[in-house]
Amino acid sequence: MNLSNYFWYFQSAVPPRICDMIVQYGKSIKDATAITGGLGRDRDLKQKPLTKEELKDLKKKRDSNIVWMNDRWIYREIQPYVKAANQNAGWNFFWDWSESCQFTKYKKGQYYDWHCDSWDKPYVEKGPTKGKIRKLSTTVTLSSPKEYKGGELEFDFRQQDPDKPREPRTCTEILPKGSIVVFPSFVWHRVKPVTKGVRYSLVIWNLGYPFQ
Repeated sequence: MNLSNYFWYFQSAVPPRICDMIVQYGKSIKDATAITGGLGRDRDLKQKPLTKEELKDLKKKRDSNIVWMNDRWIYREIQPYVKAANQNAGWNFFWDWSESCQFTKYKKGQYYDWHCDSWDKPYVEKGPTKGKIRKLSTTVTLSSPKEYKGGELEFDFRQQDPDKPREPRTCTEILPKGSIVVFPSFVWHRVKPVTKGVRYSLVIWNLGYPFQ
């Protein structure tokens, strides 16, 4: 899919006070090892325990700790920006549901290698996600750039011209605390290893029925 805009951002959109509230809330909850791709899921995308081999493979792709949140006040703060980005970027994707918010901690040495957020088929579980796919991904920067080094969010716009050498695009626009970036869930991206401090972020995937 060719697009005029592969991401849309809002600098320092979320007030520092709200960012700090989310961080303190996230730190108060026991975190878990983040998983990726089809790991921990069966052929119907239902969750299952990870094997030792899967855990080993996971660390090659992703190393971070997460906490799940689904508090309405967080959605009320972020969703208006998702709607604005969807319109301003000219995507106009239909979406009507946001998954649980993923509060992510990247400590020294932790990272998330190249990936895209969308699945190859819709969710099958009963409920509001059934039959839907991830369409718009959202990342909120909760840390000040003074609090960590590394951990850059990079994009790979491989859909633009597959014959050209890939040149990652660092999303420096969201370095300021409280900044938001929204992008189609099929866009490839990564978080480079943190080299100092801790990087906190909030990720939300917004769902809709498959493209037609």
